[in-house]
Amino acid sequence: MNSVTKYGIIILAAGPSSRLGQPKQLLSYQDKSLLMHTIDASKNAVDGSVLVILGGNYQLIAESIEHTGIRIVYNPDWEEGMSSSIRKGLQGLMDEHTDLEGVILTVCDQPFLTARVLTALQHKANITGKNIVASAYGGTLGTPVLFTRRHFDDLMALKGPEGAKKLLKKYDEELASVPFENGEIDIDTMDDYNRLTAL
Repeated sequence: MNSVTKYGIIILAAGPSSRLGQPKQLLSYQDKSLLMHTIDASKNAVDGSVLVILGGNYQLIAESIEHTGIRIVYNPDWEEGMSSSIRKGLQGLMDEHTDLEGVILTVCDQPFLTARVLTALQHKANITGKNIVASAYGGTLGTPVLFTRRHFDDLMALKGPEGAKKLLKKYDEELASVPFENGEIDIDTMDDYNRLTAL
């Protein structure tokens, strides 16, 4: 990777969508699946690696995106929760790029995610020197979120169902943020999806 491609993106898409009753990754919005929206935004935001971490409903989802040529990583420990997918994805990126300077964690059910948001995270990290840059929406901070190499060990130490949000609180002095319009809109239930498609 050169200086322009020092960040990788991990798309966390291993959840079984149990509350939804069907794979949220494959729900259609504006003629594309939610996962394809995230893949397209990610591929347009970095010249480096983009990994998709799958677990529940692996075969079905993998077949739907294999035409993209994106690297798909199966997480056999997906039932442990998001931490296992973060570890699996980060290890995959580090194995591929020993000089990786940072990683962006994103999810597959934020339909308003754009490459511009992902690019803004990288720009903010570069100009501020902050080690964590999160997205700001709905009065909170969350995904997508960028971590520099300084926090790779912290990410690899995450356990169980916890995501990386606890690191935002632990290292708040190292934290910057960028606005993500409509970032609070995500899809966990059919009611969420119906509200989205009615917009």
